[in-house]
Amino acid sequence: MPESTTVTLGLIQMRMSEDPAENFTRAVRRVREAAAKGAQIICLPELFRSRYFCQSEEHRYFELAESVPGPSTETLGRLAAELKVTIIASLFEKRAEGLYHNTTAILDADGRYLGKYRKMHIPDDPLYYEKFYFTPGDLGFQSWETRHGRLGVLICWDQWYPEAARITALGGAQILLYPTAIGWLPAEKAEFGASQQAAWETIQRSHAIANGVFVAAVNRVGHEGDPKGGIEFWGGSFVADPNGNILARAGQAEETLIVPCDLGRVDSARTHWPFLRDRRVDAYEGITRRFLD
Repeated sequence: MPESTTVTLGLIQMRMSEDPAENFTRAVRRVREAAAKGAQIICLPELFRSRYFCQSEEHRYFELAESVPGPSTETLGRLAAELKVTIIASLFEKRAEGLYHNTTAILDADGRYLGKYRKMHIPDDPLYYEKFYFTPGDLGFQSWETRHGRLGVLICWDQWYPEAARITALGGAQILLYPTAIGWLPAEKAEFGASQQAAWETIQRSHAIANGVFVAAVNRVGHEGDPKGGIEFWGGSFVADPNGNILARAGQAEETLIVPCDLGRVDSARTHWPFLRDRRVDAYEGITRRFLD
């Protein structure tokens, strides 16, 4: 019989407390639970070790940062080897004094640290003051060959950029994973909430279709920040197949999605919808300019 091309994703949608140690312990427990249910590639939300601190500009939050590789990757690497799973872990990286990144580490099923992706697109929106904390990534768009498939990792705000998804897919990624921290501002939710979440999901499903890949977005849940304001993280983690179909979607509570993905569908989708074949790479010079004026 031919070797199976199906891998199983585990997306851990969780809420965070004020205690980083508690968050890390809960994340480890959730990884174990996902592996016990058959997950082979397990992804945690963006900056899962802490509350989303970018709602304000405060120097004390730099104390949350760590080296990557470092203490968290060492612990998660041992866990990955024990469970024989690939772990995708979003961390606040201290690269040097005064130099910090929003970074995701990839730990393979034998415990090896394969590398990291540094978030390339850094937002500066109300309650998302990430430019105060994070230097834009300088490692480019990458993919990694893991025991369970070739993965590309992008982070949250990156999810709005088709260029990022395209380049990552061109690097061989069969699955794009997006650790995420996105939610509603409560004062805007009634008017804009539904369309904001729909846009967030639609753009990522379009990446799946345009590139013939699986897309997995992993969000956090719960209200964080000012009780009268803050951010209500909407959850809604999901997996889309290479035709953009939703294979599974979480609600607005803590949940772990366990989603089998047949990687053979990547080849099938790209053969039947040959968007990569028909690209006019000779005519795209303008894409590297800020605006055509």
